[in-house]
Amino acid sequence: MVPSEAVSLLISDLSGDSLVRLSHVTTSGSMVAGRNEREESIPLAGSVYREVLLSQQTRVAPAEGGTWLVLAPVTERGDAIGLLELTLRTSPDPETVDYLTSAAHALAYVLIAARRHSDLFERAQRDVKFSLAAEIHRRLLPSSNTIEAGPLTVAGWLEPASQVAGDTFDYSLDREYLYASITDAMGHGTEAAVLATLVMASFRNSRRSIATPAEQANEANQMLLQEARPDQFVTGQLLTIRLTDGLLKFVNAGHPAPYLMRDGIQVDLTMPYNVPFGIMPADYDTLEVHLRPGDRLLLVTDGFLERKAAGVDIGHILAGSVDRHPREVVRELADQVMRATGGNLKDDATVVCIDWYGADAVRRGVAGASQARATPTG
Repeated sequence: MVPSEAVSLLISDLSGDSLVRLSHVTTSGSMVAGRNEREESIPLAGSVYREVLLSQQTRVAPAEGGTWLVLAPVTERGDAIGLLELTLRTSPDPETVDYLTSAAHALAYVLIAARRHSDLFERAQRDVKFSLAAEIHRRLLPSSNTIEAGPLTVAGWLEPASQVAGDTFDYSLDREYLYASITDAMGHGTEAAVLATLVMASFRNSRRSIATPAEQANEANQMLLQEARPDQFVTGQLLTIRLTDGLLKFVNAGHPAPYLMRDGIQVDLTMPYNVPFGIMPADYDTLEVHLRPGDRLLLVTDGFLERKAAGVDIGHILAGSVDRHPREVVRELADQVMRATGGNLKDDATVVCIDWYGADAVRRGVAGASQARATPTG
């Protein structure tokens, strides 16, 4: 094994623009109780760090002082948690690189377990202070923005993370179905966060009783009619995908229409009309479609449709990104909407991308960091 000069864990921050190098002050004269953690931000734009995160391949490159830099993805089922960074005294042989790649993949599972019991990683990920509403809202989102499975991949993203206007997304994968949802609760701030909490709790409660999308929608609607004010409502979409054959069941409750890309071309979906949750008593109708291998389904909230954000051509971006990972697609859409609005969104902008490969397919090149090959540079 090649001796190392330094080893660091780099965590992806919640903005997706930087990595954070975690360290701890150990000099007694500098220590202040509870404030001895240090976070160094590393911008991703134009860096080798960004290349490794996107390619999910370990990178080996010469560094200062005759040392060698190794960057290995810390990734679990598509969730790009960060990178393992090592500075080595000599160039590592292929066996060592494979060992470090596997170690970084194993580290992802260690971090997933460790962050259940500590605020350390969550604190490091926050590049700006969260509002109270955002703190409530953060608990509504899935613990990972991305999941890869044999027949499909799911990725979601929400902008901005530090404020809230009521958007949520969620998913759950079991033996037979993928369950997913996206919602937009009316209003802003804490009131919107509480309204979103009611709806998400209802979805999860009924989903865990094996409810269909229509049954989940009916229960959420009845709950809001009982618990919310008459002027409050939530738009949203609920879906299941049957893993054996790609049968999509989809409920749209007053929400912007989804995008279905097939062979690089957008397919029009005739959506049944359903009112938003909390407006009036209703029985929600379901659209049923059999997905084909290679289909990409995209859900967005109306933050993408407000005046300035509407300049983002979603269809064009989807048509030009058919070979890119859903994790990259949702980030590009989020980046585009932030640029179009000058970073001043009037509403949350949330997106969920689902790629369907087929019941018997395992997508090549998306097997996780443990199977990525190293790419020497320099």
